[in-house]
Amino acid sequence: MKIVIPGGSGALGTLLDRALTAAGHRVVVLSRRPDGPRQIGWDGRNLGPWAAEVDGSDVVVNLAGRSVNCRYTEENRRAMMDSRVQSTRAVGQAIAAARRPPGVWLQMSTATVYAHRHDAPNDEQTGAIGAEEPDAPASWRYSVDIAQAWEDAQAQADTPHTRRLALRTAVVLGPERGGVLDALSWLARLGVGGSIAGGAQYVSWIHERDFVRAVEFLIGRDELAGAVNLAAPDPLPQREFMRHLRAAWGMPLALPAARWMAEIGAFALRSESELLLKSRRVVPFRLLDAGFTFEHPHWPQAARDLVRRLRGR
Repeated sequence: MKIVIPGGSGALGTLLDRALTAAGHRVVVLSRRPDGPRQIGWDGRNLGPWAAEVDGSDVVVNLAGRSVNCRYTEENRRAMMDSRVQSTRAVGQAIAAARRPPGVWLQMSTATVYAHRHDAPNDEQTGAIGAEEPDAPASWRYSVDIAQAWEDAQAQADTPHTRRLALRTAVVLGPERGGVLDALSWLARLGVGGSIAGGAQYVSWIHERDFVRAVEFLIGRDELAGAVNLAAPDPLPQREFMRHLRAAWGMPLALPAARWMAEIGAFALRSESELLLKSRRVVPFRLLDAGFTFEHPHWPQAARDLVRRLRGR
């Protein structure tokens, strides 16, 4: 198959490109700064010569969007929103204009669309969309607004001959240096990777291998469309998540952090405390119902696998 990955030069795109190419597919990456033989330039906003790659392709996997690991200034909020909505609209326009449109369009989304909650998991059928929770800061509303606008841009595209999926993705964990797992591992190894603000907030996650496998699975399941949660079936409280990560590193103890400490730490790192404090209790009902089997469904085993691989880097 020919697979086009807009915004595919980042960590997730590189992961998918490597796996799908190894599986024998022809992969083309759309990038604002192309620097490889299979990378094509685009601006992420407007139709251009890049649209010829979409015409006649089999699959489009749009990953474009500015990183949310930043301070939520007005400028950064606008960039996060615009980079997602504009790139999704551009992909939709390219598919609509294609003489031979792709059979399926997988559009990146986020599990952050769901409510901050501890009482019950959020699945695609009964999950609560966020922003109205009484115990969530008003500043978290914008993340939900971005997620909804992102999905709306895909839903509004005029692509009747292309199946569409919105991938509500939890944090994807892999052993790459500089990634999320690497950062959390440094905290664990330094003895400061304890509970944050009590640690009751849920962490939803997915092993990088299962992320790739889920994408491949969804490409091949013609009956599936709409929103799909890409998350391991066993989310767990932050204090348990870090306890198992510390165990994988052989570090039994760690200092806890109060909420105010998390706020200061996030500010110092030019990030937002929402990434640490929001309870993301998300489960993959539609994947499981369709017969997908996770290789890494539980965090203790996944943590051991990823730490072993990270040690070898």
